Amino acid sequence: MLATTPFPPYYAVIFSSLHADDLAGYAEMAERMMQLAAEQPGFLGVESAREGLGITVSYWLDLDSIRQWKAQAEHREAQRLGREAWYARYRVRIARVEREYGGGIEENASPYLG
Repeated sequence: MLATTPFPPYYAVIFSSLHADDLAGYAEMAERMMQLAAEQPGFLGVESAREGLGITVSYWLDLDSIRQWKAQAEHREAQRLGREAWYARYRVRIARVEREYGGGIEENASPYLG
């Protein structure tokens, strides 16, 4: 499902990763992080895909919301485990979304054209 986002501007945190061999506990932690992120002030939505290369894009109202999420205690523990055990390589990119448009036949197609 595509995230429903407000009219821009807002921010995107793009997390790209390649998994390491040992993924013990990863699925449970990933599910918990999705639940926890949804409870954070300024969180707008998330989209994720994995087939070899994993990409998760979370959407945030502002940079302060992103900073608070990065500093959240459970999220910090997940980051530590990711660095030490789950990710062979990863990158985090933060971008300001200036423009959004889309279409499609599904109900949640973007209303922002242009």
